[in-house]
Amino acid sequence: MSQENGTITSNVPAQSEDVVMENGVPTIIASAGVNTMSSESKLHTISILVENAPGVLARVSHVFARRGFNLESLAVSRTEDITVSRMTVVVAGDDDQFKQIGNQLFKLIDVIKVIDHTRDDLVGRELALIKIRVESAQTRSEIIELAELFRAKIVATDPQTMMLEVTGKADKVDAIQKMLEPYEILELVRTGLIVLTRGPKQT
Repeated sequence: MSQENGTITSNVPAQSEDVVMENGVPTIIASAGVNTMSSESKLHTISILVENAPGVLARVSHVFARRGFNLESLAVSRTEDITVSRMTVVVAGDDDQFKQIGNQLFKLIDVIKVIDHTRDDLVGRELALIKIRVESAQTRSEIIELAELFRAKIVATDPQTMMLEVTGKADKVDAIQKMLEPYEILELVRTGLIVLTRGPKQT
């Protein structure tokens, strides 16, 4: 791998025409079949602040399931306030359906706030752990080079496997997953998207 005039090049051949370089990172842009919806669907990113109590996640998920929504991503964690959890949900649906789901969520006693991020300037990230089978020294070398190209970390290794940690936008995670598929991915786990708005605005 080398860097010339701000452009990163790699000795590893491209394994998909969908993978392009964006800000020095291999990325899938509007690639069919990988985290994309049909032209009739629209993705909404919302944050739901809820009381940190047992059963809340199940009740919120039930609202989406009852109305037939397809959850593309769901991430849940405690916030700076230990009594409050934040759910970041990426959901597919048209605008009218989205308004209906917002009204339904507000009716839940545990829900404190529902934020629609459609017009927000967001910083969004996703994390993935990917375990790959390693059958030769050449394979190990190629995977190390791919990890460097995607700015991923090697977090575990043994004679038969390697595990990578990659953080970034969802399309970056999609891209490294696609590039690693020929090496046999044994296991993969993704956190789902988490977001915060830029600047002093608090959501």
